[in-house]
Amino acid sequence: MNLETTYLGLVLPSPLVASAGPLTRSVTGIRRLAAAGVGAVVLPSLFEEQIRREAERDAALAEAGSESFGEALSYLPAATGDGEPLQYLSLIERASTAVKVPVIASLNGATTGGWTAYASSMQSAGAAALELNIYYLHGDPLTPARDVEERYIEILSAVRAAVTIPIAVKLAPYLSSMGEMATRLQRAGANGLVLFNRFMQSDIDPDTLTVTSGLTLSNPVEGVLPRSWIARLRGTVVPLSLAASTGVESAHDVAAYLLAGADVVMSTSSLLRHGPEHAVALLDGLQAWMARKGFVSLEQVRGRLSPGRGADAAAYGRSSYLATIDEATHTYAPG
Repeated sequence: MNLETTYLGLVLPSPLVASAGPLTRSVTGIRRLAAAGVGAVVLPSLFEEQIRREAERDAALAEAGSESFGEALSYLPAATGDGEPLQYLSLIERASTAVKVPVIASLNGATTGGWTAYASSMQSAGAAALELNIYYLHGDPLTPARDVEERYIEILSAVRAAVTIPIAVKLAPYLSSMGEMATRLQRAGANGLVLFNRFMQSDIDPDTLTVTSGLTLSNPVEGVLPRSWIARLRGTVVPLSLAASTGVESAHDVAAYLLAGADVVMSTSSLLRHGPEHAVALLDGLQAWMARKGFVSLEQVRGRLSPGRGADAAAYGRSSYLATIDEATHTYAPG
């Protein structure tokens, strides 16, 4: 059975991609994922703040001049390990030679500035593509929506000017007009979209009266939102690749995303829960499902249940909404 697919112009042996997370932080983890059948790996993000800190450190060293190297280091921020720029480039180099599947670097930021030029170093280190993760939650309630959208375009344009490799933009689900934004990003140089960025937001604990971290692994229920948007965008934003992210636990979830129109399906949480070898179970389950349904290639599956080009996506969504309300009424209404 043919599981080969194309993502960002890259030919992948399977549609399952190991997205950014602890398992892709080391060459050992990346090797295990590749051996289990993933079609590509996305490295953890290198953050804008890390690049800026490195630049400030270098500037301080240069300014120190005649001071001893040890004295200069004493007042500079300490390196934090694998995520720092030089270590990150080393990971790209080592990973890209250790496995045959594409290694996709990830750059995470929220402001415009020179940090975007670091994408060029990632390309030189051997990254097959770049995932641009724009983690931007504006805090000013009076910020116009167009200003928020323009931030995405400006950051993408700066990164596009720095590299020739494909770029996928990882989006939040909170943009007011997803289709129009996807079109603008494509015109600004994006080759694909990753739907969606799962924000790790803080929460409130009433017992301790504290603000808590929002670290939780995703669950299948969260896949409904990205699937609905992938289904709507499939066929309307060609030639953008579409990557599904969030809520992948079983082969059932992988198949659902492909039916909606995803080119690839990304997973971190399920691989953390069950180990890198869970990729085998996901892909074996996908093939078993395809065999039961009489499919011999992903092309027969992809987008089969999306509205399609020329369809009224608004009516498609409205119809689903009304059907859900009707089901709830019949299920839960008192006798």
